[in-house]
Amino acid sequence: MNPDVAEYNNKQSLVDKQICDRLAAEINRCLPDAENKIWHAHPVWFLDGNPVAGYSKLKNCVRLLFWSGQSFDEPGLQNEGSFKAAEKRYTSVEEINRIDLERWLAKAYTIQWDYKNIVKRKGQLERLK
Repeated sequence: MNPDVAEYNNKQSLVDKQICDRLAAEINRCLPDAENKIWHAHPVWFLDGNPVAGYSKLKNCVRLLFWSGQSFDEPGLQNEGSFKAAEKRYTSVEEINRIDLERWLAKAYTIQWDYKNIVKRKGQLERLK
């Protein structure tokens, strides 16, 4: 695990740390070629410089975010924001369904919108995959 991500996870409460550790392990396993770093103060995984998945501690939960998740057509994910992101929120590690997570991460690899160049395109997203 990236040392900065481990440090982020270690700063969480025991329950939230368990969630973060499980998410990091599964994301690393399913996206082995992804670059992982702390970006805007949260763990994020990138493929070719494009953010695809990450998580963050919110007040009452840990939020798993997929930047292109609205295009996954998955009922278990909720739309987030005005672009293409979708999220799943967890309050315990037992809520993480490994089969769902694997499927979502496979889609994060194959379905991508170009967030890397969103500023250059003045807020316009283009489909990469």
